[in-house]
Formats: sequence, C-alpha cells, structure tokens
Amino acid sequence: MVAVGAFRARCTRTSSRVGSAGRASLLAAMAGLALACGGQDASGSEDSTSLDGQVAPLELASQSQAVTDDDARRGGGNGGSAPVALALEVDNGEGVPLKVKAGQTFWVNQIDLRASINATVDEGVNGLRQNSDFLAIGWGGVRQADEEFVGLSNPDGTFTRRRFYRDAAWMKATSLFTVEPVDARGILTGPPVLLNIGSEETRRTERDDFFIRRLRAIQWTRDCRSLTDCSGAKAFEEEALVEVRNAYEHAKKQTLTFTSKTKGLRLRWSLRPFAPYYIPVQQVASPSYDYGFAIDIKPLTAPRKDGTYAPGSDVTFQLTLKDGKGKRLHPAGSLPTYNEVAPPGAPGHPAGIQYYQAFFDPTATYYRRKHRERMMMTQLIGPAQDIKPIRSIVDLDAFLDDSQDVQTIATPARDGVYAQFMTFPPANKLFGGAFFPNDGRWDAPVSDTWTYHLPADAKPGTYLVTAKGRRVFLGEDLPASRTIEIQVGTKTHTEARLTTGPCNSCHSKGGELGTVLHANDNRAACASCHAPLGFELEGPIFVRTHFIHSRSNRFDAPLEKCSSCHLDKETTQRTSKAACLSCHKSYPDSHVKSFGPIESMYVGGGRESFQQCTGSCHKTHPGSGL
Repeated sequence: MVAVGAFRARCTRTSSRVGSAGRASLLAAMAGLALACGGQDASGSEDSTSLDGQVAPLELASQSQAVTDDDARRGGGNGGSAPVALALEVDNGEGVPLKVKAGQTFWVNQIDLRASINATVDEGVNGLRQNSDFLAIGWGGVRQADEEFVGLSNPDGTFTRRRFYRDAAWMKATSLFTVEPVDARGILTGPPVLLNIGSEETRRTERDDFFIRRLRAIQWTRDCRSLTDCSGAKAFEEEALVEVRNAYEHAKKQTLTFTSKTKGLRLRWSLRPFAPYYIPVQQVASPSYDYGFAIDIKPLTAPRKDGTYAPGSDVTFQLTLKDGKGKRLHPAGSLPTYNEVAPPGAPGHPAGIQYYQAFFDPTATYYRRKHRERMMMTQLIGPAQDIKPIRSIVDLDAFLDDSQDVQTIATPARDGVYAQFMTFPPANKLFGGAFFPNDGRWDAPVSDTWTYHLPADAKPGTYLVTAKGRRVFLGEDLPASRTIEIQVGTKTHTEARLTTGPCNSCHSKGGELGTVLHANDNRAACASCHAPLGFELEGPIFVRTHFIHSRSNRFDAPLEKCSSCHLDKETTQRTSKAACLSCHKSYPDSHVKSFGPIESMYVGGGRESFQQCTGSCHKTHPGSGL
C-alpha cells in the first residue's frame, strides 16, 4: 500500500553445505574477500565479477551449536532455551539497536540492509555507486527492470514514480554474511554464524541459507506532474536494498547465544568485508512476555441448536493475541491505539503488537519490504465450495465510511461468493487518520471484537473466518494467522476447490506457506483480504503470484508452462489485462491499438484490467502443458 502523504493528498485534493571445520575456513576467508564486481576488484574494472583478494585470517571459533526447534517460530514457548528467530536491520550503515531476552539463543531469520541518498537530478541510481553506504560493492550491469506510479497524489498534488533496478554485479554475485556476538571492546563472546545468501536470482541450491533473498535498487521521483509526466522533477531518492528472510532448516542449526558480556553484533558482508556493521544489543533480564506468536478467534454469537448460523444473521467474533506460552498480549476487550504502536516516535506496544506501517515505510509487491507492512486484519469468505478470486474493486470511499467498520468485498449475485474484511484499527480510523490527521482517529480506542453480517441470500456451506497479524518483540519478527470455520445454513461441511498447486514443490524446508509472509497455509482463506483496491489494484493473489514468480528468476519451470501451477485448462482461459500482464511484460501492437498501452507493471492498465477480455480469444496458452 502507499505512503501517508498520498492519502492526505487525496483529502486535500559460495559457501557449500559443510561441517563446522569447513565453515571455520570460510569464516577466516571472509575478512579477505575483495569487493565484488567493481569499484576495488583486482582488475580495477567496475564490470568485473571477480572475487579476488588477499586472505586476512581471523581467529574465529569454528564450532556452532546444532539445535533444531520450531516451537518458537510457530508460537510455542521457548522455556528460555529453545532458539528464537532473530531479525537484524542496518540503515545507511547504522545498525538498528536490538533489545533481546538476556541469555537467549537465536538463529538469524531476517536481515534488512538499506542505503539511500537524495538527489535533485534524474540520474537513475547512479548516485548510490558514487556516494552511499553501497558505493564500492560493484554496480556494473545495473538496469531498470520495472516502473510503477503510486496511484494517489502527494499532499501538494504531485505524484510519485518508482523505478526498480536489477542486475548490478553486487546483486548477481554470490555473497555471505557473518554475524559475530561481541563485547564492549569488540571481542567475540561466542561462535560467529556464517550465512550464505546466494545470488538474488539464482535458483535455490543446497548452499543457500534463506528462502527469500531480494537485492535491488529503487529510484523514487516524488514531484511528478501527473501519473505519466515527471518532466521537471527535482525531488529524487535513490535506495539500495538487501532483504533476506525465512531461514532454511539447516541454517537454523547455526545459533547465537547472548552471554552476559554480549553488547553488540558485528555483521560482516563479503562484498564489503573490511567495513563491518555494528548492531548494539541491550539484554532484558526478565521480560514480561515470552517469545512466539499465536492468534485465537472465538465466535461470541452462539449458533442455532443445530450448530449453524442462519443467513441474514450477524455474528460477532473476538480476537486474542498471545505469546508462545499462551499469555495474552492485550487485555480482553481492547487492543492498543494506532498512535501507541505505529507512527515514528511512538512508544511501541510493550508486547510487540504491530499495525500497518506502510504510511511511513512504503512497500511494493515483490520489490520492497512487504514483510514490514504489518497489516493486522480479519476476513470472512464463503461458502467454501464457491471460493474464487475477487475482481470487484474496493474503492477508497468504502475505507473512509464512518458508518461501517467492516467492508463488504464480494456478494453472491455479483461475484459468486460472499466476502467481508476489517482492518485493525478499522479502516475508517486507520486510513481516515492519514486523511484527517487532526480528527484524533489514530487515538481512537480499538476493540478486539467485530461483527460480520451474513446476507439473506447466503448460500449454505462452510465459511472461513481468518485473522492475521505480526509481532515484533525483543529481536523476533513473526507473522501469524488463524482460520476457523462456521457453518451457515447447513450442517454439511463443504470444501474449497483449489485450481492451482502444489505450492510445496518449492515452498518447503523453511519456505512453507505456513511460514512466509502471513504464515497462512490455507490458500482458500486469502481471496477476501486480497481483493483489488482502488488505490492498490495489484491486491489479488493471482496478480501477485504471477508477478512474483515471473520476476524472481527462481521458478523451476518455464513461465509459459501453466501446468506447473494450474490444475486444469479452464483456469487459464479467463483473460484480462490483470491475468495476462501480471506475468507478461508486453503484448502485440494489435493489442496496444485495441486495448491501450501497458500502464501498470502489475495489472497492465487501470480499473478495466479486471474485465474479461473476450470469450473467443486465448483458449490455449502456447507451451502451457494443458
């Protein structure tokens, strides 16, 4: 979703899998790796891809603990000893300070690096290679890969354009991280951890330690005259990003234990080995909560005697957020206000509850920090046998409607399925607070209950109710989701018919759907939250799935082979701009003449992108395997 200014504007207008001895050799070599692919490599050529350099030995311990325990990641209590997923962040060379539980053991599950500069001329991202924290890591080969405008205007009526860059040498080179626990003098307090982040666009190998790894650069132009014209612009930001997360099972066996002497972490990147980052660490002896994150949903409205709910009735639900040992993170009946949690400078919730952050840290599907968006929300969809993608657009007016906290996303008559959702805080407070900052909406109380209305024409079957959120607590950054079922109009259980799969061919060993992003492995419980929004048309799952897999270069099969995911031919025959151009980056001149030029990298065009093109064309897809 987009930044707060846009909303307010609308209102005003190399490592192989080896044992500990082998890792010790790699740790020693880390300090001597030359800067990769340019800047100061052996050849002196910025386009070189060599990793030459003299090895400067390090006296590093070689033995790391081999501990495997999924309880903390999945919401189980750690008892003070089981390893916990650790998230690290560096911004413009400065490590973001960590607070952790004293004496805790961790595995590194997430690393975010960011370098940025401001510019007054349109130079792409060339300023980053000359004057930034990433200046000497090898920028040869960098190219613009995609472009997208933010749909809503800025406060002054201008618009923001984003250009996404790939293929710089530093993005394509295999690189490594070491994480070293150190005392106040920089002396190791325990064995370091060596992590192989592989190459950004190379298919997973046994050497990779993270399921998600994304290295790219972005140019932001913040004063464009319109959604098509940035001539005369003078407000540019250039940033380079490294995002790695979701450690594989084998990587979790490398653990860090924080002793009483540990005061920081030294983070070394093989592309700049002689300029390590330092992340200050503060240890908390007796935190009030445990690690882990779980969500419970309970219907407060009793069903009829037969255990079903009648069409036309209202059903109230209650959300409970808990730590890994089952302790409540909030008092029954209420959640923290938005201002207590999210804005820069906010105190933050003591138990780590998170709300939507993209007003202040903008996200972009695939390209920028979707894991940091941290939206908390709930959805209802059903009946299960009719679940399908939702193509009706939800306009911003619905988000700002003070008369309703819940948005109706799909209706049986229009969409063939019924769906509602609600954000926490409700959208009229969450987004309304961005539009109307002086109304106190971000200070409004937030309830942990909400009510869904079942329409009078609700088709009998099983309906799914889901809640998802994210918790950031003492170094751990975890998503969680929960889905329950209710029976509407019948006791007979019905099932969703999923027309794609199997996702676990790739999503495994640390990259399971139950682990990544929302930690939701029930794909039937996605469509209601993921509807196209008037200000973010790329919402639907089919758009995001096509876009991510077509851009990642890590998908095993040829992209034209639809049968890799689609289970039957009919599911490839609903043609629209959104369906086709979320994957394809171009189409024939005849299509441009008939349907207009490609204007969006996500859905091809505007609101028309979800309309069926025709029932007579595209009955087959070349190379589809169907």
